[in-house]
This record gives sequence, structure tokens and C-alpha cells, in this order.
Amino acid sequence: MSELSNLKPTIRLSITNPTSDSGSVFGRGIANLCLGVRETGSLNAAAKGMGMAYSKAWRIVKDTEAALGIQLLDRDGAHGSSLTDDGNKLLDAYVAIDAKLQENAEKEFARILG
Repeated sequence: MSELSNLKPTIRLSITNPTSDSGSVFGRGIANLCLGVRETGSLNAAAKGMGMAYSKAWRIVKDTEAALGIQLLDRDGAHGSSLTDDGNKLLDAYVAIDAKLQENAEKEFARILG
């Protein structure tokens, strides 16, 4: 059997604001942070779960919010954070599209390899 059968394509989806001059995008990293906030109710806990400093997570969220022109998180100080309605919709769309693209890429890869 060919060594190619051990390989798997990986899709990297990013969502951008075409009117923004910023290089920040909504991609896998911020999506994982948002999933962590959704699960834990805390940006700090989400960051720690990813092995990331809170200050870095905070900067990523702020930069992404500025680039996209939407607020992703509602922050309640010591009481944690939650996703805004827009944040939830964007995250749900990202997760669904990412899964579908990955599935299609794997099927096409297998088809091409025969």
C-alpha cells in the first residue's frame, strides 16, 4: 500500500472583514478560544485550557473584534465572559463550514488517490 494512504488533508478556514486593514481574522485559534468561553464561561479558563496567557487571549479577542467590526464576547469582570449573539452565530457558522470543508477535502483526497 502506498505511503500516501497515511496522509490526510487539513483545511484552514478563516473569516475576514474585506473592509478592514487589519491582518486579524477569525480562524481556528480564536474559534477554539470562543468554544472554550462557551464551555467554561470564562476567557481566562479558555486561555488556560489552551496553554495561553490570559493577556494574549484578551489581545487576540480585541484584535479580532476590531478587525471584524463585531463584539464576540460580553465580559462581566470577575463573573466571567460569554459569547454575544453575533459571537455565537459566527462560531456556529465557522464550526459547521470547517467540518464540511474538512469532510469534502478528505473525500476528494481519497478519490484522487484512488
